Amino acid sequence: MIRLLFSAFLLIFLALPPKAGAATPQGSAANKTLITLLNTPGIKGAIPTKVLRKALEGYYALLEQGRVARKGILTVIDFNRPSVDRRIFVLDIEKGELLHSGLVAHGMGSGEGMAERFSNIPGSHQSSLGFYSTGATYQGSHGYSLRLQGLDPGINDNAAMRSIVIHGAEYVSDDFIRKHGRLGRSHGCPALSFSSFQQVIDLIKGGSCLFIYQDVLDAKQGS
Repeated sequence: MIRLLFSAFLLIFLALPPKAGAATPQGSAANKTLITLLNTPGIKGAIPTKVLRKALEGYYALLEQGRVARKGILTVIDFNRPSVDRRIFVLDIEKGELLHSGLVAHGMGSGEGMAERFSNIPGSHQSSLGFYSTGATYQGSHGYSLRLQGLDPGINDNAAMRSIVIHGAEYVSDDFIRKHGRLGRSHGCPALSFSSFQQVIDLIKGGSCLFIYQDVLDAKQGS
């Protein structure tokens, strides 16, 4: 009788859903990598811990789901920073290295010196937040460019239709900042400087994970 009761209890226990905040393999991997990266020169103090944690948790979840094809490379754009700051970071999270940091423009509909408004709507000229997978390169109106696929429904899943891509732009430079007090702005693309865009595209192309963050994303995702 005792054995039957124990078996019934065990079956009920195993059927219960995990508690909120319970550890997952992805969460454990994210925490381990976070500790490593926070002690990496160039990363510590450059990317807020909260932002880096969210980026890593999303990266490992998407990798597990097969939604990003390329392991090890994670790009973070922190739109809590003004456009005059270095706010794009390319990380090799397997080697624990910062591969690149630099300037990146936001959409003209998102604000001037700060990105404050975000949209998934075609024609808004606003940046879109959330997780992306990088695609193939191509030669377009901005020259060498990189396609992006938005992975967050309702937040950035219109990115391909909106032609949101990574490309170089003359208005992304220290000279432009000195003249205007801010970077120029795109039609919603995360545009990079002419001095770095080809290098960055070649570092992250082919299915790596890109995370664009600003605090308003937490409200959109209910977190």
